[in-house]
Amino acid sequence: MRKVYYLKTCSTCTRILKELNLSSDFVLQDIKQEEVTVKQIEEMEALSGSYEALFSKRAKLYKEMDLKNQDLSERDYKQYILEHYTFLSRPVFIIDNDIFIGNSKKNVEAVKAKLAKL
Repeated sequence: MRKVYYLKTCSTCTRILKELNLSSDFVLQDIKQEEVTVKQIEEMEALSGSYEALFSKRAKLYKEMDLKNQDLSERDYKQYILEHYTFLSRPVFIIDNDIFIGNSKKNVEAVKAKLAKL
């Protein structure tokens, strides 16, 4: 599977996608237009090892809901991601059996390295 979960309105996501110039065999899913399903989040968790790894602690709602002062479980992380798209750290690249989460320079370089091997 080759898929990208991203937000079309996020300038960082669009810059990264433009920079990577992905081939047409990638499926792009704008998570605001097409919500992440339970099955999709479970597939991402299986590849990443935890829901916390998929969770964005930089989301505006994270601060507004004062979640940093709560003891969140894996179930909580999953539920928040399913409830509101901003809690998914983006973009998420799934390339075959590898997952790349977030927009850090290191992560984007890892995606580039993986794409170079395809």
